[in-house]
Amino acid sequence: MTSADDREALVKQRSGPAARKRHRAEPLCGGGASRGDQVGERITTVDRDGLTFDVRDEGPIGGEIVVLLHGFPQDSRSWEGVAPILHDAGYRTIAPDQRGCSPRARPRRRRDYRIPQITEDAVALIEAVGAGSRVHLVGHDWGSVIAWSVAARRPDLVQSLTAVSVPHPAAFLRAFVTSTQLLRSWYMLLFQFPWIPEFLLSNERIANSVLRGSGQPRAAAARDAARLADRSAVRGGVNWYRAMLWTDPKATLDPVTVPTLMVWSDRDIAVGPAGVDATPHYVSGPYRSETLAGVSHWIPDEVPDELARLVVEHATANS
Repeated sequence: MTSADDREALVKQRSGPAARKRHRAEPLCGGGASRGDQVGERITTVDRDGLTFDVRDEGPIGGEIVVLLHGFPQDSRSWEGVAPILHDAGYRTIAPDQRGCSPRARPRRRRDYRIPQITEDAVALIEAVGAGSRVHLVGHDWGSVIAWSVAARRPDLVQSLTAVSVPHPAAFLRAFVTSTQLLRSWYMLLFQFPWIPEFLLSNERIANSVLRGSGQPRAAAARDAARLADRSAVRGGVNWYRAMLWTDPKATLDPVTVPTLMVWSDRDIAVGPAGVDATPHYVSGPYRSETLAGVSHWIPDEVPDELARLVVEHATANS
């Protein structure tokens, strides 16, 4: 395992004067554009299948691209602690509000939230960057599930993969029958019921209590609970779980060939170690695993510095 001092040195190397000079020399080509058809355009939205996704495009315009995929019940703001460190290291970050989260991308049908559909959303985002090269893909929670799927189905678009909290989907399913993972995932059954999750989680006090109880830091829990006060935002996120019944399991079981970093935390009440331990069986490319001691499920919120350093280290080694 690389020490914190070594990772700090990598960040400094990627963000030193020469790196900053190189990235600042890249001009904005029509900055503020909603889509990026050439290298240098900022992306604010991406359209696909009649839906419009809001996007945070930040950092050095000429830097290698890191795509950040959030999970439930969060949005792109979950990366606010991580992204600035990546920018300092010379990376450009692209963080979308995913399907069900972006106000203009909330279809009502459950089947519209199947993993292949959301995978294609991420593919459209990566292609919209227009950089003509592969990206470093990072996902947390459900964003990790989609990151695994993109890496498996479109390795031509992925330079490296960092999966945060959630292991390879096949390993996760395996953990349901070999460990206590089924008990940890009890809420997935609750989310199958109509109206009940929307009623409960749109109550800001209840949502905040649930998030705090799962280990999320106070400020992040307040931020996400406030967003859930919009009941359509709750429904959009919960439909990811409901759509599992509509998704062909084979759609998520493909092995991954790209260089992969798995980051898990030992105080995660939602995801146990069994799936993480089984994940190497489903990665044929270079693989590395890191366990963060004393950290909850909410790794990007709780230890953004440590996560960012791991991402920089992994991306640097696979550039």
